[in-house]
Amino acid sequence: MIRTLTRAAVIGLAMTTAIVSVAEAAGVLTIARREDGTTFDPINTAQNVDFWVFSNVFDVMVRVDNEGQKLLPGLAESWDVSDDGLTYTFHLRDAKFSDGSAVTAEDAAYSLTRIRDSELSLWQDTYKIIKDMQTPDAKTLVVTLTGPSAPFLSTLAMPGASIVSKAAMEEMGEEAFAEKPVGSGAFMVQEWRRGDRVILKKNPDYWDAANVSLDGVEWISMPDDNTRMLAVQAGQIDAAIFVPFSQVAELKNDDKLNVVINPSTREDHLLLNHEHAPLDNVKVREAIDYAIDRQAIVDTVTFGIGEAANSYVPKGALYHLADNGARPFDPEKAKALMAEAGAGDFTLNYLVDSGDQTQEQVAILVQSQLEAVGIKVNLQKVDPSQTWQMELDGDFDLGMNYWVNDILDPDQKTTFVLGHDVNMNYMTRYHNEKVKDLVAQGRIEMDPAKREAIYHEIQKLAKADVHWIDLYYSPFLSVTQKGIENFGQNPLGRFYLEETVKTY
Repeated sequence: MIRTLTRAAVIGLAMTTAIVSVAEAAGVLTIARREDGTTFDPINTAQNVDFWVFSNVFDVMVRVDNEGQKLLPGLAESWDVSDDGLTYTFHLRDAKFSDGSAVTAEDAAYSLTRIRDSELSLWQDTYKIIKDMQTPDAKTLVVTLTGPSAPFLSTLAMPGASIVSKAAMEEMGEEAFAEKPVGSGAFMVQEWRRGDRVILKKNPDYWDAANVSLDGVEWISMPDDNTRMLAVQAGQIDAAIFVPFSQVAELKNDDKLNVVINPSTREDHLLLNHEHAPLDNVKVREAIDYAIDRQAIVDTVTFGIGEAANSYVPKGALYHLADNGARPFDPEKAKALMAEAGAGDFTLNYLVDSGDQTQEQVAILVQSQLEAVGIKVNLQKVDPSQTWQMELDGDFDLGMNYWVNDILDPDQKTTFVLGHDVNMNYMTRYHNEKVKDLVAQGRIEMDPAKREAIYHEIQKLAKADVHWIDLYYSPFLSVTQKGIENFGQNPLGRFYLEETVKTY
């Protein structure tokens, strides 16, 4: 297929040529991503763009394997759990931070205290289960919980719970640390050029450094999808992530490239701001849900690669409920609900990340589908770096977003999306006290069958309330040059770059 380039794409490619140099170091892997990160303070972000980079800069107490199926030792080489399930004793491996200092139990306790107590933390509620921590020696951390917690071990694998150097954080201060952190992962931050790239170099003090092949990694920001794909096709970068669905077939036919398709827990959805009338009316939200044709979006936008979503819990994930009252495409039902609501004429402001082909295509379809039932939609294209803050500030009515599970257990996403924590239910401002109580119950229920019933009820209630609009599930799509081996993500999104090899 011959692709016609817009003037903007040609200019973007020229800019890419100016800023990218694959040959700058034989063992340096260059990866183009859509947007720049926001911070290297683990507790102060919930964005994949941050987590996916600093998962190789920091280490966690417990890791998830590459298949996304089980927990493995991380900085904790082993652990014991008391019979009552209240006390966890972690035995730390001999590991060092990137400044050469030893990783100690005190660092682990400090890091977990920060994520539980700091005003900067976006994850406080998940870790309030921690009652007390003791460090009987430098390599032993004893954690006592307020009660049994089914997801506790899984939460320790979450990138936000990465272990940081207490000494470095206190000496540098939180703001400076967030720019150039001290971690114990396979790579260390050499330089962060805001808006351009993050330059990582191999950490010689990493506990498994002997098995790390790459000399470094450069994460380069290229917001425009077309520019990013052209750069990898031209051989200017080693790899690119966020491959547009529309270009998968073409890239597969390029004998210089490998298209990497990894199973994921990604779910794309449409956020609704419940504080903005008439979205505060459940009948209007229901009407929007009935008016959106998910299968048309899957067929048209994802080229059949995705699958229509029916729940915030991804298909294949723990406690996913297939039959949770998901609404079919029914424009007439949508019109009837609009009439019942007495909503009248109104316009919704829909945030769209500029340069994101998939978001733009979905937005156009949703705009058309909603206007067919009498709802006007204003598409507001914004720079991707602005979207998150606008959603936090409530400066939107609709906005497409996505979530990738960061832990194996459903508690993390459920807490963030429906638990009424500091994140305003993922910026939707959704509120339901019964759901809030069930989220708390699900966290402490140790009987798997009872726990499953709780999460099934949560999914049904959230769907009934239309907390947001589930759109589709999809795999991770990346593209690399031939000669890049072991490049990919586990279903939770973590890139296992410590295993990646560049052979040219």
